[in-house]
Amino acid sequence: MVVLADALVPRGWRATPALQTVSSVVLVVAASLLTALAAQVTIPLPFTPVPITGQTFAVLLVGAALGSRRGAASQLLYLAEGLAGMPVFAGGKAGPAALLGPTGGYLVGFIAAAFVTGWLAERGWDRRVLTAACAMVLGNLTIYLFGATWLATFTGLAKALTLGVLPFLPGDALKIALATALLPSAWHVVALAGLPRER
Repeated sequence: MVVLADALVPRGWRATPALQTVSSVVLVVAASLLTALAAQVTIPLPFTPVPITGQTFAVLLVGAALGSRRGAASQLLYLAEGLAGMPVFAGGKAGPAALLGPTGGYLVGFIAAAFVTGWLAERGWDRRVLTAACAMVLGNLTIYLFGATWLATFTGLAKALTLGVLPFLPGDALKIALATALLPSAWHVVALAGLPRER
């Protein structure tokens, strides 16, 4: 099955391997910038080093829309941009300190989460509400796994859960619900437009 990005890319751009490569590069760069933009939607919390951001929503949506490899590549590029000094991390932060600090595990987890949601989307999970919700939940759990595990090296496991997971469950549930509503709706538009849904 094609993923959403493939269905929306003009047919001419899929005509040759070179154009396919160009379209993939454009999609990956655009997705990294979308994640960077979402990272600037930040609400610091006084009791935890982990802020509320729009990143997780962007990561899950990007993974499902681009597929496993391009989704993961977009997040790898996003990390590279931040490590290179571009102020793309939450609150405009940049540099290795952001990756090595308490929230660095979440940033690394974005790569794995985009891959997971993309892999599931490649198998059609993003086309129905129930399976789209499951894909988003599994992607979000992947972020928690990486983020809380790394945070635990600073705070211990119990505090990592109370500081880096539990406060974010309601907000992440809202993001998942929004992504779950968007993906099947987008596929419905694809079907109405008669765009290709299979390879």
